[in-house]
Amino acid sequence: MQRRHLPLLALPFLARPALAWAPDRPIRLVAPFGAGGPSDVVARLLAEELGAVLGFSFIVENRAGGGGSVAAEYVARSRPDGTTLMLASQATHGVSPVVNRLNLDPGTETLPIANVAGVPAALVVAPGTPAATLADFIALAKSRPGALSYGSAGVGTSTHMTLALLAHRAGLDMLHVPFRTTAQVYPEILGGRITAMTDAINTALPFIREGRVKALGVSTPQRLPILPDVPAIAEALPGYEVLNWYGINGPNNTPAEAVTTLHDGMQRLLAKPEFQARIAAQGLVPLPMSTAEYVRYIAADRAQWAALVAATGIKPE
Repeated sequence: MQRRHLPLLALPFLARPALAWAPDRPIRLVAPFGAGGPSDVVARLLAEELGAVLGFSFIVENRAGGGGSVAAEYVARSRPDGTTLMLASQATHGVSPVVNRLNLDPGTETLPIANVAGVPAALVVAPGTPAATLADFIALAKSRPGALSYGSAGVGTSTHMTLALLAHRAGLDMLHVPFRTTAQVYPEILGGRITAMTDAINTALPFIREGRVKALGVSTPQRLPILPDVPAIAEALPGYEVLNWYGINGPNNTPAEAVTTLHDGMQRLLAKPEFQARIAAQGLVPLPMSTAEYVRYIAADRAQWAALVAATGIKPE
């Protein structure tokens, strides 16, 4: 477990805006995966920016394990006073509950407070792959059933499920090869041992811009401004959309005043042009929603993955 105080957030109490609720101690924002990974980066960004908006002090804690279930269980069993929150995500609340056997269900045992942003994925292949477009890739895979492979950071991760959904929708028979991290997949793609991968846009972007891999599509309904020449996968597979989303959840029975204060602060942050520019530079898409909309968003995301698991028989390793 790692902690880091963010001293620039320890603002004087009198500098805070008038709020319905204020914590009596620093707020712990629990990141469900290890330090340095995408969720940790987002958690620390939120601790800095949301803390500044609200005038609260935040501490980021990393509690990795169980596909995010360790963090979810810790937060679910914490005192419901608004001072212990978790960075929820597609992995923790959408995929893991329908793929893994968990001690608790994060969807019913943590309380949705505010959505934050989504991370699109890019379908990437080696530059020498004989497919210039997604349509070419689909045709190639259909002409060689079972011969093309795709890598991921493990069974049930977003990198696995995003391409598994694409293959299912397109009717492709491809071999899934799980690794421990996406960083391990890129050398395999470049060496021709793995055909493809879907990776978060913020980690795939340097490889794409350097020409080390070729992007055939992005997982948003429309093209992304940072990759305007790369089509949306939905252009070939209408209705296809995947965002590895992030949000803030707390224990059930968190006081309504705390939920309202945290949610409203998040909405103010998402409306700031400087914050929008900062997350856009990392490939993130802001997702401002009411709390009720966030609840429905989580449910719809989970339903999509449950349907995929039921249709394909995906099982944990």
